[in-house]
Amino acid sequence: MINSSIKWLALIGLAFFISSCSKPEAQLLHIQGQTMGTYYQVSYALSSEQSKDKQLLTNHLQTLIDQQLELVNDQMSTYRPQSELSLFNQSKHAYEVSDATIKVVKRALKVYQQSGGAFDVTVGPLVNLWGFGPDKKPNKVPSAELIEQTKQKIGSQYLSIEGNQLVKAKPDLYVDLSSIAKGYGVDVIAEFLTKQGITNYLVDIGGELRASGTKLNKAPWTLAVERPEFGQNVQRLLHIGDNAIATSGDYRNYFEFDGIRYSHTIDPTTGRPINHKLVSVTVIDKSSMVADALATAITVLGPENGLKFANKLHQPVFLLTKQGDGFVESYTPEFEPFFVKE
Repeated sequence: MINSSIKWLALIGLAFFISSCSKPEAQLLHIQGQTMGTYYQVSYALSSEQSKDKQLLTNHLQTLIDQQLELVNDQMSTYRPQSELSLFNQSKHAYEVSDATIKVVKRALKVYQQSGGAFDVTVGPLVNLWGFGPDKKPNKVPSAELIEQTKQKIGSQYLSIEGNQLVKAKPDLYVDLSSIAKGYGVDVIAEFLTKQGITNYLVDIGGELRASGTKLNKAPWTLAVERPEFGQNVQRLLHIGDNAIATSGDYRNYFEFDGIRYSHTIDPTTGRPINHKLVSVTVIDKSSMVADALATAITVLGPENGLKFANKLHQPVFLLTKQGDGFVESYTPEFEPFFVKE
C-alpha cells in the first residue's frame, strides 16, 4: 500500500527550543527548509569545542543538507519528470538507478512481502485515480469499471531488481515511493550529521523524525503523538531515544463526495480508500525509512490485523482507533517503554 505524497503525519516535535545551558559556549542550532513537497527541520546541539568549527554552523551545514535532499528528490520524486524513478516509470521494461533507489525499493518489496501486499509501491495509478497523487484531478468517485481496469496495472510482484536495474514485468507498472522515500530522506540527513561528528540531533521531514543523543541540558528529545481532533492536541508524550518515528493517519487528507468521506490511503486489494476506524498508526524503528513503510502497511491492515502484524514483528507500534466520540489506544509491548511517565 502507498500513501499520497500529501501524507498526513501526526507527530509534533516538542523540544526544538533551548531551555538552559551549563556551558555558554555550547549551542543548540536550528535549520529549516522545504523538500519533498513539505518542510524539514533539523535541531542539533554542539559542544563548546564543536562550536568553534565553522563547518558545523547553520549556514554551511544547511547548504550541504539541501544538496543531500535535492539528490534524494532527483532519485525518487514522482513530481520531477527526469528523476530516476520517473524515468523508470516512463520505461517499458527496465531502467538503471542509483544504489540509494535500489535500497529503498528493496525495503519496499520486503515490507510488501511481510504485510501480505498491504504495502504496495505500485498502487500509484489508483492513488492518482482517486485524486491524491501528482496527477491531481477533480474530487469524484471513479466508476467500479475504471477501478478494476486500474487494478490490472498494479502489483509489486511485477517489480524486481537485477543488479542496479529496476525491472517491470508489466509495461504500465508505475512505482511511487512517497510512503517510504521521505523516511529515507530523514535517515540520509541523520547519517550525514553523524559523519560530521554531530551526535545530538533531531531531524524532521514532514513529521517523520529521527533522534539521537540529547539536548544541551542532557534532557531527552520529547516528542508527541497528536490526538486526531480539531487543534493540536497531545495524545501521548514520548522519549524515543536513538530511534526514528513515523505516524500515518487518514483524518487530514481526504475528500467528501455525496456525504461520504474518502481517505487518501488506498487498499490495493480493493482499489478503494480504506474503510475502518483506525485513524493513527505510530511506529518506532532504528530507521525512519522502515518506520515510514510499516506505518502505511499497518494503516491499510486496520486495527485488528495491523496490531497482529506489529506483534508478529515485535515492532514498537501505537494505534489510535475511533470509538464513538473518542479514541481507543492499543500498542505492542515493545512500544510501552517509550511513553513519558507522568
